[in-house]
Amino acid sequence: MFVRTSIDQTFGATESDSLFRRVAWRFMPLLFVGYVIAYLDRVNVGFAKLQMVNALHFSEAAYGLGAGLFFIGYFFFEVPSNLLMHRLGARRWIARIMVTWGALSIATAFVRTPTMFYVMRFMLGIAEAGFFPGMVLYLTYWFPSHRRGKMVALLMAGNPVSGLFGGPLSGYIMHAMHGTLGMGGWQWLFIIEALPAIALGIVIFLFLDDRIADAHWLDPEDKRLIQEEINADASTHTHSSVRMVFTSLRVWLLCLILFGIVMGSYAIGFWQPTIIRGTGIRDPLTIGLLTMIPYSAALVAMIAVGRNADRTRERRLHVAIPAVVAALGFVICAFNGDHALLSMIGLTLAAGGVVTALPMFWALPTSFLGGMGAAAGIALINCTGNLAGFISPAIIGWLKTVTHTLTSGLLVVAASLVLSAILILALIPARLVNK
Repeated sequence: MFVRTSIDQTFGATESDSLFRRVAWRFMPLLFVGYVIAYLDRVNVGFAKLQMVNALHFSEAAYGLGAGLFFIGYFFFEVPSNLLMHRLGARRWIARIMVTWGALSIATAFVRTPTMFYVMRFMLGIAEAGFFPGMVLYLTYWFPSHRRGKMVALLMAGNPVSGLFGGPLSGYIMHAMHGTLGMGGWQWLFIIEALPAIALGIVIFLFLDDRIADAHWLDPEDKRLIQEEINADASTHTHSSVRMVFTSLRVWLLCLILFGIVMGSYAIGFWQPTIIRGTGIRDPLTIGLLTMIPYSAALVAMIAVGRNADRTRERRLHVAIPAVVAALGFVICAFNGDHALLSMIGLTLAAGGVVTALPMFWALPTSFLGGMGAAAGIALINCTGNLAGFISPAIIGWLKTVTHTLTSGLLVVAASLVLSAILILALIPARLVNK
């Protein structure tokens, strides 16, 4: 049953849409750009690998372990970080996160040994912990669940946009800057792509509003009406305390489901350049340009599916179907590693599927989490699910070292995505999440 809120009664649907559109335009561009930069800084190690592994004499397993250690630091500090943001405010906390991770990303350019690489990636995970779940939590302060799906999709469009522009940018930096001031292109990659994080952190500190009550650009009546819709939505939440979150089997099930989807996300993020290079293409700039194809398709799919999910208020199939499509894409890549056209088709399906499934997934937990339960639950689900960011590159790197091929690793990723889709349809009740 859907609650008819006073904002629609007072203004009507068109006027209420206009008011929430105004809210979105106020801060969504800042959050979107922040997510673009965050995802770029998180996975640019996949491009750096093309030069860094040989320059530092790292094995594939050492690279995979280092890439994944980011998520161990992320795991341990995610819940505390989100609880602190809920108490201290998004403006200060998100700004702190961005400045800290920017500084550590620059420091990554100067690692020399596997141990230094491991430590830096672990510290980077600690620094970034709480960034994405903090933004999802922030959206719950401003948008009810039936409007939030589109906002999360818009936010997470930063993922494909990061790949769309980040791939060519990363390839160009490595191609053009290699040897400048005696440093490798991979070093310049870490330095140049970290600077926007520091700059945007300062901008967010100056311009982001923590709560509706802080929004000086809204008049009192607008604030009241928006808050009433948020309050009406909150009345349907069933998990509003930290204890309820940690003892809920449903929350832990969602952790497992996200784990499977994230296995696919970081298989793309960390290994896409390697998959393309395996088809015989060697130039980093060309590889970067080719990564635009899967991410362009993913961006279109994400926005279209997000709109349809909000329109129909159906959530489960909008996660499960993209997950299965992504699994199919990884299977195609697994068995056609030396065929450029088929590999690109597989990567396009894989990227489109996982990039679409992730924002659609976040409509599931936010439909029943509220208050401190939302702060803890979103962080717990995100950090536990993102342990796949450690497992995915580590297991693919290990299997590639043992078998000298990506086939077995990609099949493991495909299986995890199918399992997530099955769990969603079999164990998540439609009545709970279709709002």
